[in-house]
Amino acid sequence: MLPACRTGGEPFAIPQFALTRSDLDTFMDELRGFHTAFRGCFARQEPRDQFFNSMVGQFSPLERTSIAPMALQVEGGKVRAMQRLVSDALWDEEVMLETYHRLLQDEMGEPDGVLIIDETGFAKKGQDSVGVARQYCGSLGKVENCQVGVFAA
Repeated sequence: MLPACRTGGEPFAIPQFALTRSDLDTFMDELRGFHTAFRGCFARQEPRDQFFNSMVGQFSPLERTSIAPMALQVEGGKVRAMQRLVSDALWDEEVMLETYHRLLQDEMGEPDGVLIIDETGFAKKGQDSVGVARQYCGSLGKVENCQVGVFAA
């Protein structure tokens, strides 16, 4: 007998979700709060608005989340305005990083804690593992047939 989170014939767990409209409303409130934390990174309102629209677009059910499809998906989105956010808009990168680090520390920080993100390559022979390809392998120091994983601890 399979647990409720598994489907017959599937080798991995498939989580079951029962989202309601209020779950989505709560998520949008949280996204607006996240966006508000970055207000000071933008000198003008238009890039601030497009930053929010791009975040909403990233969470949309689009197959490709490039600028044009996202702008057309988001209510009030404008393709050219969202393109300007990426190409021309001025934002304070230092303040943005400081804000992000502060939010991360508030959410996950511990006085004696450390967060480690590490990319590690594993040499592989054959094509039977997921993601095996000729790519740079840090442990070998060269391009080789390997699998690369990103780990958080």
